[in-house]
Amino acid sequence: MRNFLIKTGINAVALWIAAIVVPGITLAQDSKTTGAKVLTIIVIAAVFGVINAVVKPIANFFSFPLIILTLGLFTFVVNAFMLQILSWLSDTLGLAFHINDFFWTAILGALVVSFVSMLINLLLPDHLEQR
Repeated sequence: MRNFLIKTGINAVALWIAAIVVPGITLAQDSKTTGAKVLTIIVIAAVFGVINAVVKPIANFFSFPLIILTLGLFTFVVNAFMLQILSWLSDTLGLAFHINDFFWTAILGALVVSFVSMLINLLLPDHLEQR
C-alpha cells in the first residue's frame, strides 16, 4: 500500500509538471480552491496509477516488437496512449484532466511525465520503495 501511495505522489507531481510545461494538457483548472486542485490532482494520479498497472503491461506486450525495433523509443508512444486513456477516463468520470491532441501533445506529455518520474525516483531513497 505504501508503494502505491509513493507512486501516486510521484505521478501527481509528474502530471502537474506536464500540465504546466506542455501546452494542450489541462489539469484541475476547473477547481476554485487550492485544496480542490490538490485533491483532483491526487485522484487523477491514482487513476493513472491504476491504468499503468492494468493496461500498460498489456500494451507493452502487444507493442514489444515495435519497442525492440525502435530501441525502446516506442515506449513513449505507449505512455502517450496511457495519458490519452487517462484523458478519456477522466472526461467520463468528470475529472479535470484533458489532452487536446494525441500525437504531439500526448507524446510530449509522456516524455515530461517519464522524465519527472525518473528524476523523482532517483532522488527518493531506495529503502522507502522496498517496504
